[in-house]
Amino acid sequence: MRPLAPGVWTSPQPSPDHMAPAAAAGVRRVINNRPDREEPGQPTSAEMEAAARAAGMDYLWIPVRGMPGPAEAAAVGEALDDGTPTLLFCRSGTRSTVAWAMARRVRGDDPEDLRTAAARAGYDLSRLPL
Repeated sequence: MRPLAPGVWTSPQPSPDHMAPAAAAGVRRVINNRPDREEPGQPTSAEMEAAARAAGMDYLWIPVRGMPGPAEAAAVGEALDDGTPTLLFCRSGTRSTVAWAMARRVRGDDPEDLRTAAARAGYDLSRLPL
């Protein structure tokens, strides 16, 4: 898990086995930004949801194909507004990081602060028009 902000982490695709350790680390909600069947062998959303809920976490599926659009960013932002410690994931973590940054930008966060936070987590948003 890579921190983006207090109580917000991003990650490349975890396995269902990673859900219990995430909960033990303080995660209370998982947001899956990955569409099912994006590549062979990836866990389905249903499998990830079952593992997250078994570990005592809430779960949201906000699938993103390509870069997030306004609707996906808004859904991520609305979920994060309540402050619940949340892990977002997709294949590499990039789409989740972009959705988080877009949601935070709409809420008034400085674009350079968002790019810096993303870079600390290993994601380059320098070309993203925030």
